Amino acid sequence: MSEQKYVYEVRDLYFAYGEHKVLQEVSFSLQKGKITTLIGANGCGKSTLFQLLTRNQKPESGEIKLYGENLRDIKLKDLAKKSAIVHQYHTVLEDLSVEKLVSYGRIPHRKAGSFRLSEKDREKVEWAMKVTRITKYRNRPVSKLSGGQRQRVWIAMALAQDTELLLLDEPTTYLDVRYQIQILQLVSKLNQEYGLTIVMVLHDINQALYYSDEILAMKNGKIIGQGMPKEVLTEELLEEVYGVRLHVFTVGEKSFISAV
Repeated sequence: MSEQKYVYEVRDLYFAYGEHKVLQEVSFSLQKGKITTLIGANGCGKSTLFQLLTRNQKPESGEIKLYGENLRDIKLKDLAKKSAIVHQYHTVLEDLSVEKLVSYGRIPHRKAGSFRLSEKDREKVEWAMKVTRITKYRNRPVSKLSGGQRQRVWIAMALAQDTELLLLDEPTTYLDVRYQIQILQLVSKLNQEYGLTIVMVLHDINQALYYSDEILAMKNGKIIGQGMPKEVLTEELLEEVYGVRLHVFTVGEKSFISAV
């Protein structure tokens, strides 16, 4: 797996709900070791594409390869050892503790019928809680935490899976700006210090510009731009994607937009 240059290789992807074409002619490759962000207006197909990349949906035609292997051919347990996913919506039992939830990330690594954590399992759980700074909440019910704290717990559970790839579906949604920044700083740390490849969906264009190595811009179920944020997110492309003219300006080496 480590010898593969690309994490995902997607070719001629097509998906529809009845007669409504959601994705068509979608092709791209994502390199290892980068933070790639999917952006686009509501209804452009980015959430559906995320569901296809995580195998929660199956394409009607086309091909998705993960580390060179056809995604549809990978056993679920093996897939959980290759990629970890944090979805946008979560449900959890009222009294489930933080540590217990994080430990569920080790399920793909356990032998069939085994419910006990091995020494390695415990090490990975401790590491995941430490990296996400939730160790002090280990015995607290997840349901009693704030939104930002809960999001770090779900990320910790994903990290406990010990994969090279982390997929995040709108990780900052419903969080106030302080927690948004904390989560995205954590994402950056996971990429830069621990070498994780990150694929995420974001609505905030400035956050995508600042925290991403690569952007996939979508419109009407197609990829209309891919590359480095400052090269892809021009005023012209943003107007095509969102239907409104946004001024792009640069501070240092980073680009930002003015949305007022």
